[in-house]
Amino acid sequence: MSIVVTGGAGFIGSHAVDALLDMGFSVKVLDNFSSGRMENLTHRSGDPRLSIVKMDLKDGSALPEALRGASAVFHFAANPEVRVSTTNPDVHFRENVVATFNLLEAMRRADVGELVFASSSSVYGEPERIPVGEDAPIRPVSVYGASKASGENLIHAYSRLYGIKAVAMRYANVAGPRLRHGVVPDLMLKLAKNPRQLEILGDGTQVRSYIYVGDAVEATVLAWRRGGSGFEAFNVGSEDWVTVNDIAKLIVESLGLEGRVEFTYKPLLHGVGWPGDVKRIALSIDKLKALGFKPRHNSVESLRLTIEALRGELGLARGGHGSA
Repeated sequence: MSIVVTGGAGFIGSHAVDALLDMGFSVKVLDNFSSGRMENLTHRSGDPRLSIVKMDLKDGSALPEALRGASAVFHFAANPEVRVSTTNPDVHFRENVVATFNLLEAMRRADVGELVFASSSSVYGEPERIPVGEDAPIRPVSVYGASKASGENLIHAYSRLYGIKAVAMRYANVAGPRLRHGVVPDLMLKLAKNPRQLEILGDGTQVRSYIYVGDAVEATVLAWRRGGSGFEAFNVGSEDWVTVNDIAKLIVESLGLEGRVEFTYKPLLHGVGWPGDVKRIALSIDKLKALGFKPRHNSVESLRLTIEALRGELGLARGGHGSA
């Protein structure tokens, strides 16, 4: 069985490639390497079941041939940086919406009948209460969130019109080895430059839920295998949450900087870090649990594992100094 993974050189995508290869599938990675990194896949370079094609989904002309013979597509290709929304919103439209439409058209033409879509908790915007379930209103407050909601709507239409079986995975904050965007690497790299002072975007009380990447991939494969015949959306997260201040303290502790770092804050209105940021987001995973899923790690455990992995990957020694 052959599976195509778009964005397979990225953070979650490369971990999905690992899992699928370990399960015995042949995998073709399609990636334009705008944010994906070949080093995320080099440990698999000797596996004959893995092929890697440099391809940009914004140009759909070669996609039908690239998908020929595939049984399913795992679609992780996207621009993952939410803050891009505020300065270059067209990036999210092209990288997330246009690319997804081109992929769906290519799937229709190549007769590929199954799709897994990497969506996001950002489709909910600022929910009235947490944890939020899949039946909550879709009210994104960032162009990134709107692009993911648009992708879901396109996929729903193609599922109804052309019989594509599709699952949309609405990920909370996913953490783990190879992570290169978001709060955790941002704060770690700031401390590498200045281990005495740490600027935190927002007021530090923003609430987030984190899930370890291995748990997220396990949930994704489970939903793909056990989901229904049409379109379904699943929240993917852990069952607790932390604040940004909690994350900063975990990083300081890991780097051996307790009592030596001054936190400074850069809040916007309502204490968020940038336009389109949300103050509180955490997900109900009851629907996923009904399929038999249970995360192995809570938010704090996921963050501790991530911080330790990134210390090595970013070359950070205890004391905060390093090659970064």
